[in-house]
Amino acid sequence: MGSTTASPVLDIDVRQIPPSQRHSTIFGSFDDLLPGQALQILNDHDPQPLRRQLDSRSPGQFQWAYLEQGPSQWRVLLSKLEKPEPSGSCCGSCGG
Repeated sequence: MGSTTASPVLDIDVRQIPPSQRHSTIFGSFDDLLPGQALQILNDHDPQPLRRQLDSRSPGQFQWAYLEQGPSQWRVLLSKLEKPEPSGSCCGSCGG
C-alpha cells in the first residue's frame, strides 16, 4: 500500500459467504476499520437490510454510497466516519 493519500479499502464479495454469516462478517470487518477507511461490498441483491442494521447499531458512524445498483450485482462503498461526540458534549450541528 505505498500511497498515503488514498484511504485503504477492503473488498468483501458477500456472494462467497454463507448467507447466515454475511452480516456478522461485514459488521466485524466494519468494526475493525479506522475512521477514513472503507469496505467495498459486492452483493447479488440490494443490501438495504444491512444498511438498516448499520443505522441501528452504528448511527452516524458510516457513509453509504452505491457504486453499482443491479440488476445482477450491487456494489456499495461503506466508509467509517469519526465517532459522534460523546453525550453531553455538543457538536453544534443541531443548533441546540
